Amino acid sequence: MTTATLSSAGIVARPRWYSSLAAVLAGLIVNAALSSATDVLLVAAGVFPPLREFGHPSSFSDSLLLLALLYRTVYGVLGCYITARLSPQRPMAHAIGLGGIGLVIGVVGAVATWNTWTSWYSLAIIAVTLPSAWLGGRILQYRQSRA
Repeated sequence: MTTATLSSAGIVARPRWYSSLAAVLAGLIVNAALSSATDVLLVAAGVFPPLREFGHPSSFSDSLLLLALLYRTVYGVLGCYITARLSPQRPMAHAIGLGGIGLVIGVVGAVATWNTWTSWYSLAIIAVTLPSAWLGGRILQYRQSRA
């Protein structure tokens, strides 16, 4: 059920809270799907080691981890752009909100793998999350100002 308010211009429908949730989930799903698909494609191309070795940091050189960081950052920007684009209002707040979720996921991942995974990669994922979210929202603002 939608809620509405009366104004001098008539009835104005307020966006439902789940429109915001849907926008954030869409950005999160796009980011995760593209990252996973790229991982699988790089495995199939022989760039990344087989999936069974994904839990073994010794299977990944720093250059492979840097490659993963780069495309995951680009996908993070895209996911936050999509979130901002789909948001019912305050697109930058929605993009940053998704970035906050990504930050929490990154911190949990870093804590869970601290003694078993390459620390610089975990810290880099955390470091790029909020700037990527801001950039995704900023790209939308720029595109809207040019329209």
